[in-house]
Amino acid sequence: MSYRKRTATLASAAVLAGTAVLLAAPTAQAEVVDVDYQCKTPIGDKSAVSPIDIEGERSGGGYRITMSWQKGVSSSPVELGKGAMSPSATIELGGADTGTLTVTGPANDAPIPPNTPIKISDLSATYTPKKTGKVTFTADVLTIKALGTTTTCTPTNDPGPSLTLDVTAASGAPAPGGGATDSTDGTLPRTGPEDSAIALATLGGTVLLTGTAGTLWLTRRRRAPRTVR
Repeated sequence: MSYRKRTATLASAAVLAGTAVLLAAPTAQAEVVDVDYQCKTPIGDKSAVSPIDIEGERSGGGYRITMSWQKGVSSSPVELGKGAMSPSATIELGGADTGTLTVTGPANDAPIPPNTPIKISDLSATYTPKKTGKVTFTADVLTIKALGTTTTCTPTNDPGPSLTLDVTAASGAPAPGGGATDSTDGTLPRTGPEDSAIALATLGGTVLLTGTAGTLWLTRRRRAPRTVR
């Protein structure tokens, strides 16, 4: 097989493989999970069960995580006027990453009548992964601040994850099994003819995965002036 045909064959195979990866790999799995909250309030203990939904979408170099309550939790013996209640919560991370993510949201946009379950607004935050892999997001502690008091609601039923997200670590972050590598001078390593063919094939798949950004990069590389020595 000629060098040109070998190069074209390898490039086509890499592009097809890249397409298969894009079609086969799910990026997120979401599930509404019932969370049994036990709340410590200024007037005593209260409990409430609310289905929790957590969603994630790519945002810049990270992911926008949004947590939603489908039912109200806790209550107040007095009316909470507009803007009187400020919620926040933590989400427990698992899988490829660990720790907690704090999500926040706006205060109540309408008065909350007394002795009525408090509807929590959607809470969100930007999550920047430290590692590449599948990360789970599980509802953790909910905090409600109102009229100078603090109510803390803790899950007691060990809820499962509401979201499993396939994430990519931020540029320069360590990947599982080894550290990140980067070229210091912006040039590709020099290779022989066969290595060049393999590199070209791999690059074909990379362009498919990166889309317009990859195309622009290639365009700029082709336009680079050649130096005559």
